[in-house]
Amino acid sequence: MAELATLARPYAEALFKSVSITDAQSTVTQLSEAAQVAADEALRSFADNPRVSVDQVFGIVSTATKTQLGERVKNLLRVVIENGRLAALPEISAQFQHLVNARSGSSDATIYSAFAIEGDALAEVVAMLEKRFDRKLKARVEIVPELIGGIRVVVGDEVLDTSVKARLEQMKVALTA
Repeated sequence: MAELATLARPYAEALFKSVSITDAQSTVTQLSEAAQVAADEALRSFADNPRVSVDQVFGIVSTATKTQLGERVKNLLRVVIENGRLAALPEISAQFQHLVNARSGSSDATIYSAFAIEGDALAEVVAMLEKRFDRKLKARVEIVPELIGGIRVVVGDEVLDTSVKARLEQMKVALTA
Protein backbone atom coordinates (compact mmCIF):
# COMPACT_ATOMS: atom_id res chain seq x y z
CA MET A 1 0.00 0.00 0.00
CA ALA A 2 1.22 3.48 -0.80
CA GLU A 3 2.59 5.65 1.98
CA LEU A 4 -0.04 7.62 3.91
CA ALA A 5 1.55 10.95 3.04
CA THR A 6 1.23 10.17 -0.65
CA LEU A 7 -2.39 9.10 -0.25
CA ALA A 8 -3.25 12.13 1.88
CA ARG A 9 -1.73 14.85 -0.29
CA PRO A 10 -4.44 15.06 -3.01
CA TYR A 11 -7.22 15.17 -0.41
CA ALA A 12 -5.49 17.89 1.62
CA GLU A 13 -4.73 19.97 -1.47
CA ALA A 14 -8.28 19.67 -2.81
CA LEU A 15 -9.75 20.78 0.52
CA PHE A 16 -7.22 23.60 0.76
CA LYS A 17 -8.15 24.92 -2.69
CA SER A 18 -11.84 24.92 -1.80
CA VAL A 19 -11.51 26.81 1.51
CA SER A 20 -11.29 30.59 1.77
CA ILE A 21 -8.71 32.29 3.98
CA THR A 22 -11.39 33.29 6.48
CA ASP A 23 -12.73 29.73 6.80
CA ALA A 24 -9.33 28.04 6.95
CA GLN A 25 -8.88 28.01 10.73
CA SER A 26 -12.35 26.63 11.48
CA THR A 27 -11.77 23.97 8.82
CA VAL A 28 -8.46 23.07 10.49
CA THR A 29 -10.30 22.59 13.80
CA GLN A 30 -13.08 20.49 12.27
CA LEU A 31 -10.68 18.32 10.29
CA SER A 32 -8.40 17.86 13.30
CA GLU A 33 -11.29 16.63 15.44
CA ALA A 34 -12.47 14.23 12.72
CA ALA A 35 -8.88 12.98 12.40
CA GLN A 36 -8.69 12.32 16.15
CA VAL A 37 -11.84 10.23 15.92
CA ALA A 38 -10.54 8.41 12.82
CA ALA A 39 -7.28 7.60 14.60
CA ASP A 40 -9.14 5.19 16.90
CA GLU A 41 -8.07 1.64 16.09
CA ALA A 42 -11.46 0.12 16.93
CA LEU A 43 -13.24 2.54 14.58
CA ARG A 44 -10.87 1.76 11.73
CA SER A 45 -11.38 -1.95 12.31
CA PHE A 46 -15.14 -1.38 12.25
CA ALA A 47 -14.83 0.67 9.04
CA ASP A 48 -12.81 -2.07 7.33
CA ASN A 49 -15.63 -4.59 7.86
CA PRO A 50 -17.28 -5.22 4.47
CA ARG A 51 -20.73 -5.48 6.11
CA VAL A 52 -20.51 -1.90 7.40
CA SER A 53 -21.82 0.80 5.09
CA VAL A 54 -20.20 4.13 4.29
CA ASP A 55 -23.17 5.89 5.90
CA GLN A 56 -22.65 4.02 9.18
CA VAL A 57 -18.98 4.96 9.40
CA PHE A 58 -19.72 8.53 8.32
CA GLY A 59 -22.42 8.81 10.98
CA ILE A 60 -20.11 7.60 13.73
CA VAL A 61 -17.25 9.92 12.80
CA SER A 62 -19.40 12.98 12.22
CA THR A 63 -21.36 12.59 15.48
CA ALA A 64 -18.28 11.78 17.57
CA THR A 65 -16.63 15.13 16.84
CA LYS A 66 -17.02 17.92 19.38
CA THR A 67 -17.87 20.62 16.84
CA GLN A 68 -20.36 20.60 14.00
CA LEU A 69 -18.63 19.68 10.75
CA GLY A 70 -18.99 22.06 7.82
CA GLU A 71 -20.11 20.90 4.38
CA ARG A 72 -16.58 20.83 2.93
CA VAL A 73 -15.26 18.66 5.75
CA LYS A 74 -18.32 16.40 5.55
CA ASN A 75 -17.80 15.97 1.80
CA LEU A 76 -14.11 15.19 2.30
CA LEU A 77 -14.94 12.73 5.08
CA ARG A 78 -17.50 10.94 2.92
CA VAL A 79 -15.05 10.65 -0.02
CA VAL A 80 -12.27 9.42 2.26
CA ILE A 81 -14.54 6.73 3.73
CA GLU A 82 -15.91 5.71 0.31
CA ASN A 83 -12.36 5.23 -0.96
CA GLY A 84 -11.32 3.19 2.08
CA ARG A 85 -8.81 5.81 3.23
CA LEU A 86 -10.03 6.49 6.77
CA ALA A 87 -6.57 5.63 8.11
CA ALA A 88 -5.15 8.52 6.07
CA LEU A 89 -7.42 11.15 7.69
CA PRO A 90 -4.91 12.13 10.43
CA GLU A 91 -2.26 12.67 7.75
CA ILE A 92 -4.73 14.62 5.60
CA SER A 93 -5.37 16.84 8.61
CA ALA A 94 -1.65 17.38 9.21
CA GLN A 95 -0.98 18.23 5.57
CA PHE A 96 -3.96 20.59 5.44
CA GLN A 97 -2.68 22.34 8.58
CA HIS A 98 0.73 22.69 6.93
CA LEU A 99 -0.82 24.24 3.79
CA VAL A 100 -2.84 26.72 5.87
CA ASN A 101 0.28 27.65 7.86
CA ALA A 102 2.31 28.12 4.67
CA ARG A 103 -0.34 30.46 3.25
CA SER A 104 -0.34 32.55 6.44
CA GLY A 105 3.47 32.53 6.73
CA SER A 106 3.51 30.70 10.05
CA SER A 107 4.46 27.30 11.43
CA ASP A 108 3.42 25.08 14.30
CA ALA A 109 6.00 24.81 17.05
CA THR A 110 6.11 22.33 19.88
CA ILE A 111 8.10 23.47 22.89
CA TYR A 112 9.14 20.63 25.16
CA SER A 113 10.08 21.82 28.63
CA ALA A 114 10.82 20.24 32.00
CA PHE A 115 8.61 22.89 33.61
CA ALA A 116 5.45 24.79 32.66
CA ILE A 117 5.97 27.94 30.60
CA GLU A 118 3.07 30.37 30.77
CA GLY A 119 2.10 34.00 30.28
CA ASP A 120 4.89 36.52 29.79
CA ALA A 121 7.61 33.88 29.89
CA LEU A 122 5.95 31.97 27.05
CA ALA A 123 5.48 35.17 25.01
CA GLU A 124 9.17 35.99 25.51
CA VAL A 125 10.27 32.49 24.46
CA VAL A 126 8.01 32.56 21.38
CA ALA A 127 9.31 36.00 20.37
CA MET A 128 12.90 34.72 20.62
CA LEU A 129 12.02 31.58 18.64
CA GLU A 130 10.25 33.60 15.93
CA LYS A 131 13.48 35.56 15.41
CA ARG A 132 15.52 32.35 15.41
CA PHE A 133 13.28 30.51 12.92
CA ASP A 134 12.45 33.68 10.96
CA ARG A 135 8.68 33.12 10.86
CA LYS A 136 5.52 33.46 12.91
CA LEU A 137 5.02 30.49 15.25
CA LYS A 138 1.92 28.91 16.74
CA ALA A 139 3.46 27.42 19.84
CA ARG A 140 2.22 24.81 22.25
CA VAL A 141 4.06 23.59 25.32
CA GLU A 142 4.47 19.98 26.42
CA ILE A 143 5.98 19.09 29.78
CA VAL A 144 8.75 16.49 29.60
CA PRO A 145 10.43 16.13 33.03
CA GLU A 146 13.25 14.00 31.55
CA LEU A 147 14.75 17.13 29.96
CA ILE A 148 15.83 18.24 33.47
CA GLY A 149 15.96 21.89 32.37
CA GLY A 150 16.02 24.07 29.25
CA ILE A 151 13.78 23.51 26.24
CA ARG A 152 13.59 21.45 23.08
CA VAL A 153 11.74 23.10 20.18
CA VAL A 154 10.43 21.30 17.09
CA VAL A 155 9.28 23.41 14.13
CA GLY A 156 8.48 21.21 11.15
CA ASP A 157 11.65 19.22 10.54
CA GLU A 158 13.89 21.67 12.43
CA VAL A 159 14.92 20.99 16.03
CA LEU A 160 16.52 23.36 18.53
CA ASP A 161 17.59 21.48 21.65
CA THR A 162 18.97 23.51 24.55
CA SER A 163 17.91 21.06 27.23
CA VAL A 164 20.15 19.89 30.04
CA LYS A 165 19.58 16.31 28.88
CA ALA A 166 20.94 17.12 25.40
CA ARG A 167 23.98 18.86 26.85
CA LEU A 168 24.69 15.89 29.12
CA GLU A 169 24.47 13.59 26.08
CA GLN A 170 26.95 15.82 24.22
CA MET A 171 29.32 15.67 27.18
CA LYS A 172 28.97 11.88 27.32
CA VAL A 173 29.83 11.56 23.63
CA ALA A 174 32.80 13.91 23.99
CA LEU A 175 34.16 11.99 26.99
CA THR A 176 33.79 8.55 25.41
CA ALA A 177 35.23 9.53 22.02
